Amino acid sequence: MAAAGSERPDDPPPSSAPRRSGAARRSGAGASGAARRSGAARRSGAGTSGAARGPAGGAEPGAAANALRVFVVFVASGFLFSSWVSRIPAVRDALHVDPQRLGLVLLAISVGSVLALPTAGAIVGRLGARRTLLVAPVVSAVGLGVAGLSSAGPIPFLVVGLAVMGLGYGVWDVAMNVVGAVVERALGRALMPRLHAGYSVGTVLGALLGAGLDAVRVAPRAHLVGVAVLVAVGTPLLASTLPADVPDAAAPAVRGRTREAWRERRTLLIGLFMLCLAFAEGTGNDWLSVATVDGYHRGTAVGSAVFGVFVASMTVGRLSGTVLLDRYGRVRVLRATCLVAIAGVVLVVVGHSFVFVLAGAVCWGLGASLGFPVGISAAADDPAREAARVGVVASIAYTAFLAGPPLVGLLGQDLGVKHGVAVVAVVLLAGFALAANTRPLALDPGPLAVPRRADGDPAAEPATLPA
Repeated sequence: MAAAGSERPDDPPPSSAPRRSGAARRSGAGASGAARRSGAARRSGAGTSGAARGPAGGAEPGAAANALRVFVVFVASGFLFSSWVSRIPAVRDALHVDPQRLGLVLLAISVGSVLALPTAGAIVGRLGARRTLLVAPVVSAVGLGVAGLSSAGPIPFLVVGLAVMGLGYGVWDVAMNVVGAVVERALGRALMPRLHAGYSVGTVLGALLGAGLDAVRVAPRAHLVGVAVLVAVGTPLLASTLPADVPDAAAPAVRGRTREAWRERRTLLIGLFMLCLAFAEGTGNDWLSVATVDGYHRGTAVGSAVFGVFVASMTVGRLSGTVLLDRYGRVRVLRATCLVAIAGVVLVVVGHSFVFVLAGAVCWGLGASLGFPVGISAAADDPAREAARVGVVASIAYTAFLAGPPLVGLLGQDLGVKHGVAVVAVVLLAGFALAANTRPLALDPGPLAVPRRADGDPAAEPATLPA
């Protein structure tokens, strides 16, 4: 295995500034002397990758503007996916398919994404994250457009369109997370959860648009083709405004390292942690409303409202979680959120009144909100290997979206969906144990390796990866 660095909290603080990344040196944003961290970020530094700072000791010049641009890229990703999901009932009615056949059709997106993810890190490493964002959203949008044109049949064309959408989506996901991790380092504080909150905002916007167009009887074909054109044109234009040195900083060093990343113990364990939290998130998305309808004998509108509470809680958790991460560190916050999510699942399973499921949805959403984005940050600790590692952990995590729905459905067939979702609590216990692997790395200075915390923070306990 390749040595990935170690976590050394007992080293004294460096007397001079760490060497800046290749991107920072090329942009001329550096300055001599130490750039000490301040406030909560200096106390923990657990949510970020410990980027070198600008001349004034704050974020690198242009980092805030880049963060906003990347945020909008995340919004676009959620918007595209939710636009499709919002029209699934109308597509089902137009195709006249039963739930079993519809499930097989919908599986095409997940299959496309899972097929793309193992090579996504290599693609990002070869092209650079910014160049990848000029292409991958277009591929995904083309797939959505084909699906929209085939929304009333023929079904094979619809399946192909969804699979292409999933292929582009998987690479898009890795690329935008790599960009987010680089900008997070440039800011010097936790950013990834807020970027994933942008994805959640996009899903809400897509759902609202889909519901509105459905209410005025706009056909899925016109809606989805329109969204595809908007995303295919707008997202690459937005990505092109990102400076090349920001997303492409690690590109020369990550080429050919995907195979190595699959042999790294820490990377694999982070991927398993993310799988646990992705399972919790995906099960909430797919089954919480059904559990409300079947287990609490409520109408479908109420079930949808509970799902809305779950998604809103995830958005709130991602927007506010950065403060907790900067103050208390990754491991403490992730363990606490796992316990909150477990409490939410238990409330849903054992409750007898609507208050229980409502409180459970809030806790479940808040608790599941940080696992995936913080796992991405942890995988991207080393700029020289971030693209390969993000591809690996995303590939592992996304298998939860393939295995989760059938597993809960199988349990729900015998136990009822309300009790079947109890398996999420068991999976989250494993996530609690695996959270320790997200501790920040302390890297040796190098052209692309930015030193991690070495100031005795308890969030960076000693741990050495096998070489």
